[in-house]
Amino acid sequence: MSAEVPNGPPLSALATLRRYAQPRPVRERCELCAAELADAHAHLIELSSRRLVCACDACAVLFDNQGAGKYRLVPRRVQLLADFRLPEEAWAALHLPIDLAFFLYSTAAGRVLAMYPSPAGATESLVTLEAWQSLVEDNPILRDMQGDVEALLVNRIGAAREYYRVGIDKCYELVGLLRSQWRGLSGGPAVWESIARFFAGLRGGVTHA
Repeated sequence: MSAEVPNGPPLSALATLRRYAQPRPVRERCELCAAELADAHAHLIELSSRRLVCACDACAVLFDNQGAGKYRLVPRRVQLLADFRLPEEAWAALHLPIDLAFFLYSTAAGRVLAMYPSPAGATESLVTLEAWQSLVEDNPILRDMQGDVEALLVNRIGAAREYYRVGIDKCYELVGLLRSQWRGLSGGPAVWESIARFFAGLRGGVTHA
């Protein structure tokens, strides 16, 4: 049996199927058990290296955020901190070179880290204990953030004044996105457009505090 192709020679049935068959997309796999992962899947943080690990739901539930093991589960919550207080002088006291950064408590470092996107990836900036404590006093919700796995994500690019409590994977997603598009000292138009799209998407899945 054959199938006719307009203006072409006859093809066998097998050749016809091959012509229209689509290759199966390559899917990510759980880094613990190798199971295939859905597009939206859990992440763990490896505490010693701060490396993100992709995990299936079955493996993810094995890790308690209060434990002291090798990994901790990254929350999927995206919480908009609508009443967050960060006046201009307090932001200036943090001495960050860009108006986009995230803050998290690192168990390994024993302190709060400030990170910001750059052509080299996530770049660390020193945060004084005094400056952070002042921020916590004005915003007590920061005391509830889970160390190592949750961050305060700050967007003050242009007229934006947005503050989120997010899983650390969201922060590294943003850093990776910008690193791949960074051009020159200022980043270039693609970077600023990517920032706008990222936060538009983030706003679409928030809960409010």
